[in-house]
Parts: sequence; structure tokens; C-alpha cells
Amino acid sequence: MLVVRAIKAEDLDALYVMATQVGSGMTTLKPDMKMMGDRVAIAVASFAESIPPEKRDYMFVMEDTDTGRLAGVCAIKGAVGLTEPFYNYRIGTLVHSSRELDVFTRMDTLYLSNDLTGSTELCSLFLHPDYRTGNNGKLLSKSRFLFIAQFPHLFTEKLIAEMRGYQEESGRSPFYEGLGRHFFKMDFDHVDDLTAVGKKSFIAELMPRQPLYVAYLPDDAQAVIGKVHTSTAPARRLLEQEGMYFEGYVDIFDAGPVLQARVSELRAMRDSTLAEIGLAGDWDSACAPETAVAEPMLVSNTTLKDFRMILSQSVPVAGIVALPDAEQQLLHCHTGDTVRTLSLNLRKNPHV
Repeated sequence: MLVVRAIKAEDLDALYVMATQVGSGMTTLKPDMKMMGDRVAIAVASFAESIPPEKRDYMFVMEDTDTGRLAGVCAIKGAVGLTEPFYNYRIGTLVHSSRELDVFTRMDTLYLSNDLTGSTELCSLFLHPDYRTGNNGKLLSKSRFLFIAQFPHLFTEKLIAEMRGYQEESGRSPFYEGLGRHFFKMDFDHVDDLTAVGKKSFIAELMPRQPLYVAYLPDDAQAVIGKVHTSTAPARRLLEQEGMYFEGYVDIFDAGPVLQARVSELRAMRDSTLAEIGLAGDWDSACAPETAVAEPMLVSNTTLKDFRMILSQSVPVAGIVALPDAEQQLLHCHTGDTVRTLSLNLRKNPHV
């Protein structure tokens, strides 16, 4: 069985092994033991509430409880850009016109921006290839929204997610080759590694501050602005289902889209509900077809320090959800405890 839970210090070695399989383009999950060890330490302190909310980095792992193996990882950063610069390109428009010559042109531009500084960030989503089946990807990605719904006071109103930008099968980034290489004079992977370990000052030192005309870029670089990596497309769809959207910000290296949302408008904030774990005898009635439509449900406990979430077929009825003993054990809960629930998938009819 799979459970998404708060990371622990003893998960570090397994997390490092997982990071070796991620590949380039995900700066928040690099196979660097020191960087990863520091991050896990911050995550543990975050769940323990021993550091301020804006400095927290909540990391979650998906564990296969049958084998003890880590199947995936994801995270939420409390706020970005408050201790080191956070850069994006904002896609803008400049108009050039001459009434005398009867010429009017609209030009797309890229502005180096710190507009998203202070936002809460979803990041570090990775599911091991062996577990990319069924609803596992949805469980891992959407667990973060249920966590936010349970503890909204810990996060800023603006939520963002930087999506991995398009790369060719060879690993080449058309956008970086068309723009970034001219300024950084180094390979994409090297730049990616530098930003991963916090060496971002060179961005401000080397990147031009004036708007860049998109039309001046090579065609293949223009074509991938706002386009995600092939393996990231499913993750983007999941985030959009939860209320996130693209509003014209892209990564400065690979031009991957930055999705945004207002926390108060997330589906999890609107549709998730609290329920009490019912007695074992309530199991049959709570799952009866006449009282509820069977559907996979995200179910989490309500404990920050020991947050745990599973996928269940138990549907809450009149504020009661009857969870089998095995699922209660996964959540570290007991009969009478309160859990938070949310349908895994969007309901076509919200009144069902």
C-alpha cells in the first residue's frame, strides 16, 4: 500500500538514490548529498514548526509500505525569493506604430522579473518510473493541495509551480541554446547545477535588464516558450485541474511555464471536507451504493508534524467516513479521529 507522508531524516539516503534518476531541468532535486541533507533538515524543522513559516520547505515522500521503498517525492516551499533572488521572465508586449507609414506591429518581449517573490511554491515532484501506474501520480501531486487546505494559514495567498521546460531527447534545451548560452557561456546542465546549490547571483550579473524581443530568437527557441518537458505534461494537467493556470511567466533557462493560483480559489479549499472516522460497523452503510457514489478519495490526517495521506474507496457520508483498520494504521489514526477528504478526480456534477 502507498502512503504520502512527511519526510524524515532517515529518508535521506533513499531520497538521494531517487534524485539520481531525475535528470536535468529540476533544480530543486539534485543528487548532491550536502544540499539534499540540508534540505531534509529544513523540512524536518518545518514539520516541527521550529522555523518561521516563510522559511519552511515541506517535503513529502510516497512510501510503499509493503517494501519500505520510496516511490516518489514532492514539496511545498513556504515562500520563495526572500533569502535569495527568484527570477522569471514575464512575457509582455511592445507596440511599434507609425501613422505616417501606416505601420503597426506588436512584438512579444521577455522581461527579467522578480514579480513572484514571496509566493508559496509547489516543487520537486518526482514519481519513480516503477510506480507510474494507476492513480499514483495523482495521489502524489494532489496530496500537497490537501495539506494546504488543512493548514492554509501557513502559506501565502499566491501559489506558483515552475514547470520543467521542453528539452529534446538528447537533453538539449532549444530556449537555452537560443538565448542563455550567449550570456552564460556554459552548458545548460552546468547552469542548472549552479542554481540548484544557490549560486544565483550570476543571473543578475550576466542577464540583460532590458526587454528581449522574442522574434530575435531562433525559431526553435520561440516555439518552446511556455512549453513543458514531455514527461512533465501529465503533472501540468493535474495542477490545472486543481485551479492553477498559466499567466505569462516562464523560467529564464528553459522557458518552462510558471503556473499560478490563489490559495483561496483552489479546489481543495472549496471542496475538501472534514469527517470523523466511524466505527467498523459503519463500513457497510458508508459504502452502500444508495448513499454514496463509489470513487477514489484522498484522505489525510490533520496532524502537521506527522502528516499522512492515502487513497481510499471510503466515501464520507453525513460527516462520517468508515476506514478499514489497515487504512487507519497508514494514517496513524483511530476511530473517532478527524480526517480531511477530497475526491481524487473532478466531479462532473458538483452536487453528486
